[in-house]
Amino acid sequence: MYRTVPRMAGFVFRENRVPYYQRLFQQHDGKRQWWKSSRSGYIMYPYLFSVYGMGAATLYALGRMVFGHKTWI
Repeated sequence: MYRTVPRMAGFVFRENRVPYYQRLFQQHDGKRQWWKSSRSGYIMYPYLFSVYGMGAATLYALGRMVFGHKTWI
């Protein structure tokens, strides 16, 4: 009468990656922790682009407002 949800074998029986990541993050190679993984660029580059881009846009808008170029009135 009741059907159970089939287990995903790839999730239940997959290899333990904790020792690999422990060795990776404890290496003293001069890299910051957030740049050590091979997938770090996929996270860090959009993050850095948004942080520095929004900072530059904020400073640009601040400079325009200080020098009297108010475009919203």
